[in-house]
Formats: sequence, C-alpha cells, structure tokens
Amino acid sequence: MSGHQELVPLPHQPEGRSWPTLTWATAEVDGDADRLDSALDRAFRRNPNRTLDLSLACVVVQRGRVVAERYGPRTTALTPLISWSMGKSILHAAVGIAVGDGLLDIDAPAPVPEWAGAEDPRRQITLRHLLAMRDGLDYVEDYVDAGTSNCLEMLFGEGAQDVAGYAASRPPAAAPDERFNYSSGTTNIVSRVLADALAGRDAAPDERRAATAAFLQDRLFGPIGMTAEPRFDAAGTWVASSYVYAGARDFARFGYLYLRDGVWDGRRLLPEGWVDHARTWVSTDPEDGLGYGAQWWLYDDGLGTFAAKGYEGQAILCVPSLDLLVVRLGKTPAEHKPALEAWYRDLIGCFTG
Repeated sequence: MSGHQELVPLPHQPEGRSWPTLTWATAEVDGDADRLDSALDRAFRRNPNRTLDLSLACVVVQRGRVVAERYGPRTTALTPLISWSMGKSILHAAVGIAVGDGLLDIDAPAPVPEWAGAEDPRRQITLRHLLAMRDGLDYVEDYVDAGTSNCLEMLFGEGAQDVAGYAASRPPAAAPDERFNYSSGTTNIVSRVLADALAGRDAAPDERRAATAAFLQDRLFGPIGMTAEPRFDAAGTWVASSYVYAGARDFARFGYLYLRDGVWDGRRLLPEGWVDHARTWVSTDPEDGLGYGAQWWLYDDGLGTFAAKGYEGQAILCVPSLDLLVVRLGKTPAEHKPALEAWYRDLIGCFTG
C-alpha cells in the first residue's frame, strides 16, 4: 500500500465552454508554446525515430480546447487505432455504469462460475479485488516470452476463443488483496461478469456480444460523441484488456469524461465517486514505481496525473491540476519506455510555468 492518498480536485468545465460531443474547439497554448512545438517535433518530424520509434497521433487538450495536434504516417484524427490496455480503463467506466444501475456490487464475491466450489479459495475474490489487480490469481503478464506468458496464450493461443474462461481457470497464487499483479486476464474476467449482468450467463455468444455493444454505445460512447469499436471473442466476451479501436480525438473524449468526474454536458454518466475510485492509489508497481488504482495508472507528480496506458506507449494522461489532457498513440517498444516517459514529462512541463 502507498501513502499517496490525497486526491487533487478534478476541474470543472469552464463557464461557457462547449462540450466536445460533436467537435473540439481549438485555442492557442496557454504555456510554453515553443517548447511544446519542440517536443512534438522530436516525436513527429522524423518518424519513426531512434528515441520513440513510431508516433501515430498526439492530441493535447487544455481547459477543454485542443491546443496541439499531430499525426504520423497514414494517420488522421479519424483513423481507428488500437487501444491495447487503455481498454481496461474503458471497462472501468462500463462497470461503473452497471454499478450505478444496481447490476453489479463490487464488494460482493465475483460471480465467476469456475470459482463456485464450496472449498474454492477464489470464492473470496470480489470485483473490487479484480478491478485493483489484487485478486491473487497465478497469471504472468508478459509480451515477449510465449513459453511463460499467460497473456500471449490468452490473446493468441489456446485461450483466444474464450479469454475470460482461460483467465478464470488460473489457480490462486496468493490470498485476495495480498499482492498487486497486473493482469489482462483479470480484466477479461470482469468483462465477462459485465456481460453476464447485461445478457444473462446462459445467453448465446451473439446475444452477449450484442448486449455489451449496445450498452457501451447507448450509455458511454454515444453520450460523449465517441466513435469506437470494441472487439469480442468467440464466446461473446468483449476483450476489454486489449481491443477497442478509436481515433485519437475519440480517445480524448473518453479521457475528458474522467477529467470531468464522469459528468458530460450537465449529465452524470458515471456514478459519483467512481472516477475517484479509479484514481485512488491502492498499489505501487514494483517495476517502475507507478501507482495503480482501479484499471487506471497513477503518477506521484504533485499534479494528480492519472492515466489509461497500453502496450507500445498508448496513453491517455489526465492532469487535473492543469486541466490538461494528453493522448498519445504509436508503436514504441518497451526498451524505449524511459524515453517515452521523459517525453510525457516534457510535454506536461510546457504547461506548469
């Protein structure tokens, strides 16, 4: 556990500022515009490059208006790009809506049929444990070594037809809430729980797929003007760990919903306190020191930054103290992660004065 518990207040929509449901208003940078241009030039002028490799899109939103935007080769604001693990944060929103509807209780034992045995220790795992990646399941999140990676086996191997079934079959390695273990399998278990609540556990795959897609469109994507395509496995489960396709401005709309505390144009879409649930520091990643709340990553930067992050450097950075939002999409290999994190810091530094 960490002592980083104080939450930076989320900014309100500036008075008279239009919501970006249909289109984003633009404005000049209130900050160091030259430094911002230089940072974007480093990513996009020679693209790919030896520092960040390939950058496909970057959108910077300050106080609700786009102040900078760049696109890479064969990419525009409308080009659908893969979320990878940013999809986890989108699932958090969908679960929040279901909780607000009374369909799910995050503190009750998770309704997972593989854990229903009277003596199964996994019966004690709650949705809260799953959302915080503290379920205790034996699961290896590795993107390189197919011999040890449960993630690769789930997405591309024997588990690909039923990602949640594969993940839910993993044995326990620790008691619930004993440890943090980042796991795409855990997210897909939650995604199936959501589908069960929407369509019924015994519904056919097509019915589960249709119910989840309609719920996302009607209750999340549609109200914020987000065009997005979630992808499903053969069992009808949204592969929320990895697969949402959307353009950079649409990912920005999703981030903006969280920056605005789940409220959009005067309408509360996420339950009160749900964004704080996402950004409350519960665990510290031992690899890089980042915090983790619930399907969102957290920075100890004094600015309250919380982020949806995905493989190869996909990110939606919400910076409450600056009323700032940064979306970056591309293909940056893991060995360039320190350079990418430094680039994020430089970008945000353009607005700190």
